[in-house]
Amino acid sequence: MLDQKDNNSASSIIGIVLIFIILIGYSLYTQPTPEQLQKTRETRDSIAQVQSEAERRAQRHVTEQGEATSSAADEGGDEADLNSQAMDSLKLVERGKKYGTYATATTGEEKIYVMENELLKVTVSSLGGRVSAVELKGFQTYDSLPLYLFTVDSSLFSLNFFADNKSISTKDLFFTTNDASFMVEGKSSNTLSMRLYAGEDRYIEFQYSLAGNSNVVGFNINFHNMQNTIAANVNYLTMDWSAYIPRQEKSLKNERINSTIYYRFTDDEVDYLSETSDESEALTTKIQWVAFKQQFFTCYLSADNNFEKPTYVETFTDEDSKAYVKRFAANFTIPYNHNPSENFPMQYYFGPNDYKVLKEHGNDFEKVIPLGWGVFGWVNKGLIIPIFNFLGKYIENYGIIILLLTIFIKIILFPLMYKSYQSTAKMRVLKPEIDEIGEKYPKQEDNMKKQQAVMAMYKKTGVNPLGGCFPMLVQMPILIAMYRFFPSSIELRQQSFLWADDLSAYDSIYDFPNGFSIPFYGDHISLFTLLMTAATLLSVKMNSEMSGSSQMQMPQMKMMMYIMPIMFLGFFNDFASALSYYYFIATMITFGQQWAMRKFVDEDAILSKIKEHQKKPATKKSSFQKRLEKMAKERGYKG
Repeated sequence: MLDQKDNNSASSIIGIVLIFIILIGYSLYTQPTPEQLQKTRETRDSIAQVQSEAERRAQRHVTEQGEATSSAADEGGDEADLNSQAMDSLKLVERGKKYGTYATATTGEEKIYVMENELLKVTVSSLGGRVSAVELKGFQTYDSLPLYLFTVDSSLFSLNFFADNKSISTKDLFFTTNDASFMVEGKSSNTLSMRLYAGEDRYIEFQYSLAGNSNVVGFNINFHNMQNTIAANVNYLTMDWSAYIPRQEKSLKNERINSTIYYRFTDDEVDYLSETSDESEALTTKIQWVAFKQQFFTCYLSADNNFEKPTYVETFTDEDSKAYVKRFAANFTIPYNHNPSENFPMQYYFGPNDYKVLKEHGNDFEKVIPLGWGVFGWVNKGLIIPIFNFLGKYIENYGIIILLLTIFIKIILFPLMYKSYQSTAKMRVLKPEIDEIGEKYPKQEDNMKKQQAVMAMYKKTGVNPLGGCFPMLVQMPILIAMYRFFPSSIELRQQSFLWADDLSAYDSIYDFPNGFSIPFYGDHISLFTLLMTAATLLSVKMNSEMSGSSQMQMPQMKMMMYIMPIMFLGFFNDFASALSYYYFIATMITFGQQWAMRKFVDEDAILSKIKEHQKKPATKKSSFQKRLEKMAKERGYKG
């Protein structure tokens, strides 16, 4: 029995010893290795070196990381947790190396704030503190979706500078704010301030302000106690602003050729990049504002005290994209003087290209609307726009407004039209005499003699062969002004008339199937363009018959008179239907005026006056005849 008890005791002791040995071995196996402990200490020391005294919040975070790591080591924690802690610490070290005092601003959760009034919905992101999206209320895209000037994913804004010998871009950093989203109406206003801290009581602030019923967003960049943080040898900062402009209109082609970057120099000159091709420009003088101009809407950024030189602007078009019109980019230079408190005030405008609204803002903002240069612009500003706006106060249908505008213009021009018709009638009644001269000089080599004989007859009868051309030249500025006005008029956008659902875009009575397109014509049939072409051909035929010149014209010239309207058929097929409609009714009114004048003008009386004039003594040669004779002598002809 004793032996059995002794054996049991011995077995118990051995079991206890084995269990103790296993526990000790497990503890030794699971505790961190010396290399791991050394790595943890190096990580903690590196973090301490990176963080400045001002970054107490970041240092507390690092200390807590270190304490958690030490605690895990002392208590024999899980090796995977230890490695995770070390990796997080290493990431923070890397951020510290790249961003210095801004390392803690590299992590966070993006928050969205909304500033809203009756006209705008402006989204501001905590990542970068930027305006990330803008929605225009009261407008829709061509496919009835909310209209955004740019969106979060397609836009960028960044303030760039050097601090702690590192290049800092605010687009990568998280801003903080104590403000909240807001809605303002009427005469009220509010402010949203986004701050990027570089330590206690040191920050860069993006301050946005919005008032009711306004398309303007105030934007101030404030620097508070940043003089020892931003590199001492830096006296300027740069700003990057870019956006892919979403498609808004029915005709992407027209939208692209009416979208580009405009900018204003401090000497009041407004210029722009090419509308039809991609272009970049380095502006080596001070700039007051830069505008991302679309066909009917504009985003501009204006500095109260001008942007320093240089400013870089660039446009880019992805021809394969159907969702975006172009990419606009601008790089600005703003001054920095290392004062304890500085600010750089600016303004955004997000809104329609309304001539009256933009002109009220001053600084030549209305020049982003391409009304034409020189006399064409004067016609639009002094005649077309005032009449158009006046009629718009009383009439809602813009098709009727265009009709009345055309009638009004034709009434103003009627005296010139009448003078042109009289000149044409004089040449028509002289046709028998002209034919006689042609029979007198039938040979090709006698053409110069024939022309001189005709001009001598015109001089004798008192007929000016250019009398019918001058009134037409006077009308040209109006025609060209209309060509610039209609595709740019925000008032016509998405206004329907008859079969046209949008007077600012092409009208289509038939779309070709399966993407089929006719070269130089397009993928649809515009009825207004067809009507315009038919009216033009009818007018050419009638003018030729009325002037009696159809038999005098060379066959090539006669054919060209009819080919030109056919060529315009393809050009206008994709253009604003308002323009084709205007040209159609203007041509038909002219046709009607000519028909009426032909009925009521007594050509026999005209012929009698010509005969009486022929009896008068010869008068001094006209300047036109002198030029003609000079040309004949230069060609070697002697009379």
